[in-house]
Amino acid sequence: MGVLLVVLSPWDNVLDGSAKIAIAGVALSHLAHYLSVLALYRLSINVFGQETTTQRLVCFLSAALHIISPAGAFLSAPYGEPVFSFFNITGLYIYSSSVLDNEVGKSVLRNAKLLLAALVFSAATVVRSNGFLSGFLFAYDALVQLQRLLSRGVSVDAFVHLGVVVISGCILALGFVVPQLFAYAQYCMTEDVSRPWCRRLIPSIYGWVQDNYWNVGFLRYWTVSNIPLFLLALPMLAILIRSSTWGLKAFLASSPHEASDSERVLSSKTQASLLMRLAVPQALLSGLAITNYHVQIINRVSSGYPVWYWYLAHLILGDSGVKHSRIFTLAVPGAVIYALIQAVLFGSFLPPA
Repeated sequence: MGVLLVVLSPWDNVLDGSAKIAIAGVALSHLAHYLSVLALYRLSINVFGQETTTQRLVCFLSAALHIISPAGAFLSAPYGEPVFSFFNITGLYIYSSSVLDNEVGKSVLRNAKLLLAALVFSAATVVRSNGFLSGFLFAYDALVQLQRLLSRGVSVDAFVHLGVVVISGCILALGFVVPQLFAYAQYCMTEDVSRPWCRRLIPSIYGWVQDNYWNVGFLRYWTVSNIPLFLLALPMLAILIRSSTWGLKAFLASSPHEASDSERVLSSKTQASLLMRLAVPQALLSGLAITNYHVQIINRVSSGYPVWYWYLAHLILGDSGVKHSRIFTLAVPGAVIYALIQAVLFGSFLPPA
């Protein structure tokens, strides 16, 4: 942002400070969105491969779907969604690369990428707190490594791997904790502490703002007046939940005893495991949107999660080529139409913001 403001400095006589900030914010959002499209394409290659025409089309279609995400205007406006999407998808790409490196015995490169992924996830969590959900990846890895240590005995590589995973999880958590520490130091470490959240057992400014100003909480949004907003979010929620289930089934289908060849969408157990791991944070997000969030924001927050793009791509691209899908043919025009309507409503300070 600072670099963009410097670029606009020759226009000081024409643009005031607010205008320059707005232009820089829009430019940053477009750049972040473009880079997240490229990151999603590379992530898709890691998960699905690119050996066949169908695999290459899945990767391309997934990236193309990200361009017309239901987040719509939020990906062009100076908002958090495009930056979060870039950081989260890039973090997933780096993490997936570390998993593939682990499979071929590149332990040093694997560890370096795990730490780098954690830094990127931490940045995503600073932008949007739901980036914390990506911590599931490190929690899963820690449990897997712990189980291996207990079953196969202690080895240097396994012990180091577990240590790197734990450190990576802590790095990600810093993206959630550090901003709150700054807020605590600014608002609570003063002589006159009048803010109620400062005296809570866990003094979270996030929790206080969402509770006190946005009325966010378990089932608080479940009111008759919010039924239209639940209906507005219903298509996206259905796709998120269905695609998360699809990711889990694909992992189960990678077992030779669980499914037929036609059900297998991935070429290896490792790639199937990756798809399952990436599906879980998306499923957690869907559950929180239904029970805790202002449910309509799922249409824009979902832009930073890749599994539902892959699911839609697989609806139109089967293992043997193109096939008809009513869900796909409804979802794509629906996303475009919704984005146009959303832009008008958001510009008028109306839901579904």
